[in-house]
Amino acid sequence: MACIYGDVNRIETTGASQQTANQDNLSMQGVSASHELARTDLSRVNQYKDAIQRAAQDHQIDPAVVAAIISRETRGGSPHVMSDGWGDHGYAFGLMQVDKRHHKPEGEWNSQQHINQGTKILASFINQMKAKFPSWSKEQQLKGGIAAYNCGDQRVCSYEGIDSSTTGRDYSNDVVARAQFYKRNGF
Repeated sequence: MACIYGDVNRIETTGASQQTANQDNLSMQGVSASHELARTDLSRVNQYKDAIQRAAQDHQIDPAVVAAIISRETRGGSPHVMSDGWGDHGYAFGLMQVDKRHHKPEGEWNSQQHINQGTKILASFINQMKAKFPSWSKEQQLKGGIAAYNCGDQRVCSYEGIDSSTTGRDYSNDVVARAQFYKRNGF
């Protein structure tokens, strides 16, 4: 599949912060923590592999990135993260946690329609980064789009501070590291 948004394996990443790693009481942080979190979620994420691959193909995004967002947002659909498909204090819906304050959620929380919507939103943010930062490489724009998926495009102001406004101040770095893991594990 052609991914027009760059190669996730070419993106440098610092991985998960200790705050994010603490979700699983990990004593490590960084890329190894992101990989361990992704490994923990792998069997749940694999349940949606076909839907992830279809959405990724439709939007020309690496399916590993979509899988990584599902891992980061909901731990692969863990019932410990959501209640009836809702998380983030009732503001975010589904595997990809589409924020109802900015988008009208589509489909059931774990449906193809929902994954398509989340992937389309991600593609839109990557395109916004391309317009906002035309001198960035495709990989930088991809990482910027991942950060914007979490905090909005207006809060991504520089590559050096890409995660300064994201949850845990590590969102894009953690998602990239998880995507690199998923890329090596069937996505």
